[in-house]
Amino acid sequence: MVRRHEQSAFGAAYAFPGGVVDPEDRAVHERCRGVSARLADAKLGVNSNGLDYYSAAIRELFEESGVLLADPDAVVEGPQAARDALNDGSDNWADLVRRNQLELRCDELHYVSHWVTPPERARRYSTRFFVAALPSGQRAGHCGGELTDSRWRTARQVLRAGRAGKAVLHFPTIKTLESVARHETFDALMDWAASSADWGVTTMAPAIVERDGKKEIVLPGDRDYPGTKS
Repeated sequence: MVRRHEQSAFGAAYAFPGGVVDPEDRAVHERCRGVSARLADAKLGVNSNGLDYYSAAIRELFEESGVLLADPDAVVEGPQAARDALNDGSDNWADLVRRNQLELRCDELHYVSHWVTPPERARRYSTRFFVAALPSGQRAGHCGGELTDSRWRTARQVLRAGRAGKAVLHFPTIKTLESVARHETFDALMDWAASSADWGVTTMAPAIVERDGKKEIVLPGDRDYPGTKS
């Protein structure tokens, strides 16, 4: 988990490493391995450019945590120097990948969920979550810019910290952590993650409703969800 800077849009919340899809993510489709463009589109339920999300996930994971789903030894300037250059804007992802002929291990990313911000919110997001195993020999650490802390914790530990008021967690993060926490072992988690897209990932579009004078978040299928018959 990484903690966002308090002045960010997420207000010092703990979250998973990630960010936005950039135009340069599309420029390295030819370096993506293990997932074809057609398969990426099918897994994510999009008409085109599904590989953008895989490239962006690998880039953001590297920028924010230093974990690279590619061969770190292939980076001539060294992974840390390359990461710093991406974060300070002196290099870009497409040039880095092509210059070092990196093979992006897209097949190590397992697509597990998709969340869309309620329409009532002024700032909206469409966020896709992936699960990956930490590559052997690599360690994670936050970048120290837009992130102020990071730590390895089990999903249950993070959820307990959230309930105790010791960690700020946003709703999609909580629900994703709950999905992870259902699995007793790492192998069970990875089996679930690897099969999620095959079963079909449902887009979760929360809605805000009022119950007994209080605003509550409901999900598709819940009582009082707009359009659901009671």
